[in-house]
Amino acid sequence: MITLLRWLTRLVGAGIAVLVVAGSLFYWMASRSIPDYEADWTVPGIDGEIEIVRNTAAVPHIFALTDHDAYYGLGFSHAQDRLWQMLLMRRQAQGRLSEVFGRRTLEIDDLMRRLDLDGHATRSLDAFSEESRGILQAYADGVNAWLRLVGSEALGRGAPELFLFEPEIAPWRPNDSVLISFLMALELATHHENEILRARASLALPEPGRIADLMPDAPGTGAAELGDFASLLELPRTLFAEATGSTGPRDALHPNWQGLNRGGASNVWAATPARSAAGGALMASDPHQSLSAPTLWYLARLELATGGVIGATIPGTPGILNGRSERLSWGITASYLDDIDLYIEEVNPENPTQYRTPDGWAEFETRREIIEIADEAPVTITLRETVNGPVIPGAHWNAGTVTPAGHVMTMRWTALSDENTTIQTGLRLMRARTIEEALEAGEDFVAPSANLMLASEDGRIAMQVVGHMPWRLIEHETQARMPSRGWVEGNRWQGITQYFANPTFIDPERGILGNTNNKMVDRDFPLHVSFHWGDTQRITRLGRLMEAREVHTRDSFIGAQLDTVSPAARNLLPLVARDLWFTGQPAAIGTTERMRQRALELLADWNGEMNEHLPEPLIFAAWMRALQHRLVRDDIGPLAEEFWTVEPVFLERVFRDIDGASVWCDVRPSSVIETCTEMAQLSLDAALQELSETYGDDIESWRWGAAHEALHEHPVLGETRLFSWIVNIRQATSGGDFTLNRAATPGTGPEPYVNIHGAGYRGVYDFADPDSSVFIIATGQSGHPLSRHYDDMGELWRRGEYVPMTLDPELARAANLGITVLRPQSN
Repeated sequence: MITLLRWLTRLVGAGIAVLVVAGSLFYWMASRSIPDYEADWTVPGIDGEIEIVRNTAAVPHIFALTDHDAYYGLGFSHAQDRLWQMLLMRRQAQGRLSEVFGRRTLEIDDLMRRLDLDGHATRSLDAFSEESRGILQAYADGVNAWLRLVGSEALGRGAPELFLFEPEIAPWRPNDSVLISFLMALELATHHENEILRARASLALPEPGRIADLMPDAPGTGAAELGDFASLLELPRTLFAEATGSTGPRDALHPNWQGLNRGGASNVWAATPARSAAGGALMASDPHQSLSAPTLWYLARLELATGGVIGATIPGTPGILNGRSERLSWGITASYLDDIDLYIEEVNPENPTQYRTPDGWAEFETRREIIEIADEAPVTITLRETVNGPVIPGAHWNAGTVTPAGHVMTMRWTALSDENTTIQTGLRLMRARTIEEALEAGEDFVAPSANLMLASEDGRIAMQVVGHMPWRLIEHETQARMPSRGWVEGNRWQGITQYFANPTFIDPERGILGNTNNKMVDRDFPLHVSFHWGDTQRITRLGRLMEAREVHTRDSFIGAQLDTVSPAARNLLPLVARDLWFTGQPAAIGTTERMRQRALELLADWNGEMNEHLPEPLIFAAWMRALQHRLVRDDIGPLAEEFWTVEPVFLERVFRDIDGASVWCDVRPSSVIETCTEMAQLSLDAALQELSETYGDDIESWRWGAAHEALHEHPVLGETRLFSWIVNIRQATSGGDFTLNRAATPGTGPEPYVNIHGAGYRGVYDFADPDSSVFIIATGQSGHPLSRHYDDMGELWRRGEYVPMTLDPELARAANLGITVLRPQSN
């Protein structure tokens, strides 16, 4: 027995030793790809010495003799810190994921091939100016310089993920950067999915007219100028004053998903010197996207011939999309301009190679492509296209659910162009000196349409909708709200409207411009911009905060950016709970009635702040989610699974009985007529039961942050048990779906309240003291999980803190992490 124990001990010890040795070896190999920020390299293709100064936040400040070398240095820095991210995005846009990850990514590859993003990007390069093509080439040369060093210096393959997946790494090309912009456009697009969902809902509803409740138009006439909130809401000023008091706003310190309004989102606003305490223009920008590790954004500063520029870049592209120069600041939000149409195309029953047109049958343009699949035989797909765009199989975006037999669906989208020069706008903004030059640069922007906000050192501000607007005819059958018949001439695009037709707002009289993806104008179709907007709630809170004080500061803009008060909670609770508050009978501890009464007591005293330490946000979120689902499920059946995400305007229409919308409260199969109060109570009880099963029966101990952790998930390794605990980042967070500090939830799945969509970047710029400007990203600069800069900004971001955003070279060099020097090779 003793001998057996000895051998078991030896075997266990040997096993542990093997694991330790293997782990140490893997760590050593993986850590080889952590870049040395103090290295001195000799590289080809540069005009002179390049200095890349990493400040204390690991933000590269790139100094070079020429603009060519500055962009070369940016490409080099991106590749050093985010190589895997860049390669993955390129491979996804090319439709070549399955070569590495197997069949599980085949559907993604199929879609990318049908949209031909790589082909459009390659052909678009000819539409760029010679100067822009030179910048793209310089950037690509910088990326490739790092790739060569990885090979020649044995730098751990450049990223630890490449030890697990060994794809061949092709050199970076200028059109690869253009391709990344196409991928970003696709990830921000929502109108095609909205068209399909609206069509499905209209088919499922017993009364199709009730689609106006379920998927409502944004109310109001639209807003961009935010100087007078009372007028904005058409409320008497006395009521506004009573609601806000005189203390001013309170400074709160604080991979792809499904559902409504889950594409592009952002906040951006600006103030003229007349509304600034320090006498300079102010601007705040925080673009929202799906949270990931690392985040999409990468901070950088470049010294160009026209001066320094600093802000947020996307690895793989050379432009600063949100940031500032010495003269201008700029930021973007998704405009929600309707730049996509879906068409139902009739296939010739006598000849399936043809489709109907206004002039008779025409041949599909057809080609075949081969998709390579790891460890499997390749798959050949047939791609078809009409004059309305590529054919989209029914498996994508649930298109098959609204495509009749004998027909196919096609997609017309402004981004699918061989002259898509969107990325050129960013390159021109970095060198623009005036508002006029910046607005002119917006003409190169194609898709996705965006609101470009500008502020200048001379105190001017402007907002311009950029991106191509389809020229539709007034007789369009569905007004692009749902798929339409492709063979009807009145449904087809007549081209693109001219740039001057896009909404523009310059130097507003009241001194403040802002956008939260809200409805900004109310123009008649077809110049209407959109029927489908990304926000109806945040804009009301922004307007209130902007009007609550006469002048603003950098800190008041930061306070607004981090604000966690939910206007949806403040609007909905008085409606939904009005017949439930203070009306219950005495009930024993542990009963459903007692728990309901305690929840209502907490909500009655709550100010709508979605604070991570409070139970009220969790109760509110669960209640509204359960209520909406209960209201719609008897009307639309299984389609209700698509409507877990709360739509405040729908609930408001129901409980205000707008146009008879209270009919949603009646359960159709039942013999009695249920009231909205009954639905509210049943939904609250269901929500409380769900929460008690997860968090216990003590309501006061519940915490929003326990359910509302920000999930920054690695796009590949984050799903594995072995590596997820290393590569994923989870943090308890405040905010919610409708707060300015946006922290949106999926509404469904095993974690319906987890935070998966928010501000990956925040920046606040003050031209009264430009070097007091600040910015932050959600994770860290490095994409290497073993680097201390993988998540070092994450806790700052969670707490609502920032790092300095200075163009002062001496401040960048002070206490820097290291200076990388790139020297030209001698001839």
